[in-house]
Amino acid sequence: MDLSKSYEYFQPEKQKDRIHIIGCGSVGSTVAYMLARTGVTSFTLWDFDTVEPHNLANQMFRQKDIHKPKVDALLDIICEINPEIADTAKLKPDGWNGQQLSGYVFLCVDNIDLRRQIVEMHMDNPYVKAMFDFRTRLEDAQHYAADWSDYKMKKDFLNSMNFSHDEAKEETPVSACNVTLSVCPTVLVICARGVANFMNFWNGKPLKKLILDDAFNFICDAF
Repeated sequence: MDLSKSYEYFQPEKQKDRIHIIGCGSVGSTVAYMLARTGVTSFTLWDFDTVEPHNLANQMFRQKDIHKPKVDALLDIICEINPEIADTAKLKPDGWNGQQLSGYVFLCVDNIDLRRQIVEMHMDNPYVKAMFDFRTRLEDAQHYAADWSDYKMKKDFLNSMNFSHDEAKEETPVSACNVTLSVCPTVLVICARGVANFMNFWNGKPLKKLILDDAFNFICDAF
């Protein structure tokens, strides 16, 4: 992959740690797509779902991906960007079920209870470098991150998940037909913030622990 446009800013070979993307829907597929363009190659994709027609509105999938397992379709997409990914990628079509993780963990599954479980299980895991979390609504979204060597950041990251999946669903906008609403600009903007946060950390800069973004009112705050 020719990285001449970005290589002076970001060298993907500086670290060999694996990138875990847990949940390959709107956020997960977009994060993988963006990271593939940075030149990183060691992906593990976790998702048990298949691509449905309605996914094309806010996810990276294409018409030809419909009815394919999301992990297979997403691997095809990122390998079209960088064929080298095929040599190191791992697919987990059963989703995450208690496996130990290492490297960088992107929590993109749409279940806060599962995300909390992953964080709790890995609180004392020395092989995790950082975790990244994303929460989207219709126009606004939030990105959380934690350097796993910083105990306070880990605790704050976990404490940000102090609510249930059912409570989260009550705050999720739905249509008159009870379809969850989500639009592409909101997803793209918050994923870009999260990937930029990751790239900064890779380059030795401190993580932003919280980024609040409103894609349609052009408001962004970072802490």
